[in-house]
Amino acid sequence: MSTQSVTSPHPPVDDGYLDYPARRYGMDHDRYAWSMLTDRKPVVWPDGKKLAVWVNLSLEHFPLNPSGKPVKLPGGMSMPYPDLRHYTLRDYGNRVGVYRLLEAFDKAGVRPTLAINALLVERYPQLAGLIRERSNDVIAHSWSMDTAHAGGLDEVAEAELIKRSIDTLTKAFGKTPSGWLSPGKLESPNTPDLIKAAGIEYFCDWVNDDMPYVFQTKHGDLTAMPLSTEFEDRFVVVDNFQSEQSWAEQVMDACDLLLAEANEQGGRILSIPLHAWVMGQPHRIKHVEAALAYVMSKPGVWNASAGEICAAWRGQQTDDANINA
Repeated sequence: MSTQSVTSPHPPVDDGYLDYPARRYGMDHDRYAWSMLTDRKPVVWPDGKKLAVWVNLSLEHFPLNPSGKPVKLPGGMSMPYPDLRHYTLRDYGNRVGVYRLLEAFDKAGVRPTLAINALLVERYPQLAGLIRERSNDVIAHSWSMDTAHAGGLDEVAEAELIKRSIDTLTKAFGKTPSGWLSPGKLESPNTPDLIKAAGIEYFCDWVNDDMPYVFQTKHGDLTAMPLSTEFEDRFVVVDNFQSEQSWAEQVMDACDLLLAEANEQGGRILSIPLHAWVMGQPHRIKHVEAALAYVMSKPGVWNASAGEICAAWRGQQTDDANINA
């Protein structure tokens, strides 16, 4: 047997490899404090309501020839240029599907929140005009579905992108958006700091809670608002190949469970994320109508915009430990 030693191709790990300056119980960063949801200060929604329902409709523009930089976003073009198969499907949402969904919201008595790519204002001026007339709450959704906020994006370029998006939406709708949703829920290490510096009060990228919590940035605190991914229409129907009926049942089940928790532990939030090109289809819209009718029929439900829910939660926080929950 040979006694020749074998040299490892990998150098030994430095003694400080696993040392994190911000490491503490339950965490390895200092963006927010760790806590159990059940241990936090109970929240009561206006008029004693138990469940705040936030219906979020994302209105997006997917370029036909995306750059995919710094990374490719989910839902974008996936076939050789020109990928008309997917481009026209996304376009359908802004030409047809959105109007079908707005009618469904009105029928159910729902006031939606609209997350809008700023480029959409230029590409679909008639749609922008309708949104302006409806006075729905608008969340900034960056510039397009080809402007990913991810690692590798230059900080100065990202700050300019954020400013251009917010300024365009402000000019179009006469009100500066207070909320932010990153395309694909991607972020660079700088995104929270930059959107706070630009005047954003809450953002919807982190899905690790059922209630809002304080998120720390270099420029002050943001509020992290819980916009679910688990029953987002695209995630359930397109990515996971589940039926529209299954999606509706999942929304109803979530409503029942969150109401039950709210009766014992304090107010909860049910967020329902929709995309015009997904659920605005003629074979799916009845399932949206059924889910909304079910949710809105429940005693104790308060339908509000994301901004209103955020403000109501913020107004009940104190300077004790619960504010960082």
